Amino acid sequence: MNIANKISLFRLLSVPFFIACLYYSSERPFLRIYALAIFLLAVLSDAVDGYIARKTKQKSQAGLVLDPLADKILLLSAFVLLYILHDIPFWALLIVITRDVLILLGCVVIYLIKQNINIYPSQWGKLTTTSQMSFVLSSLLNFRFSYVVLWIAVLCTVVSGALYVRKGFFILYGQNGGAKK
Repeated sequence: MNIANKISLFRLLSVPFFIACLYYSSERPFLRIYALAIFLLAVLSDAVDGYIARKTKQKSQAGLVLDPLADKILLLSAFVLLYILHDIPFWALLIVITRDVLILLGCVVIYLIKQNINIYPSQWGKLTTTSQMSFVLSSLLNFRFSYVVLWIAVLCTVVSGALYVRKGFFILYGQNGGAKK
């Protein structure tokens, strides 16, 4: 296991601690600061593992799965907890979850039909992850205008979700819309 994958694994293993701190922060407000620190460390580790993988050419099949999996579990956990804590409306949570479920199911269908899958993150996908992470950070910081960041994250989520669905249809129907450009 290379260093980039170890960093992704660290991010994945940090999720239960983040969940516990944020969940119990309503009873013990200082835990929200711990949740913020864990989330910030996870966000930084996402940037670091990507940088290391690119610079040292340590890209691997495990990394192609582990990195986005860690991001998704971290972000979905954060959105669910922020909903539970009444920091975001249900519709925003629903949009985030629906996009990720559609992408996951689309990948499964493509794999079952084509027996192969080569889908790489798009620029919109990366922008979505960044905007969602930014929203979670702004919410944890009780940023006064975090609702603006939420709207940006939701817009990016909807656009990237639609583009991934479109790309999936192109792949299924034999066009070159799913190839990395």
